[in-house]
Amino acid sequence: MALVARPLSRAGSWCSNILDLQVAEHGGDARVITVGGEINALTAPELAALVTAQVAAVPLVVVDLQRVRFIGFAGLSVLVEANEFATQEGHRLRLVCHHSEMVNRALDVAGLRKQFSLSDTVSAALNNSP
Repeated sequence: MALVARPLSRAGSWCSNILDLQVAEHGGDARVITVGGEINALTAPELAALVTAQVAAVPLVVVDLQRVRFIGFAGLSVLVEANEFATQEGHRLRLVCHHSEMVNRALDVAGLRKQFSLSDTVSAALNNSP
């Protein structure tokens, strides 16, 4: 597993303090994006750019949302658009949010749960199991 450098925030150091993004390479065919902090209107563009780049680069992208403290409409929109882009590219996007009450509640309230491939753990997502 190789670690891909974390991009610097376009909004400066304050934005970096509210959103933490890390990318790990798993072989040549998969990457795991670990997201921590808050995904809101300020931070969503940074997440969108990173997820889109990873989906374009490899067939499987796992987005680990376990450490997300807040996700707003902008964050949900990023995930929906990334999932649609992955489908168009013939790639797969899987979300890991089993232990994130915030993300699960947001997916349920927005009625989006069925639109995503969800896994309980990163390992399960990489192995294509629930």
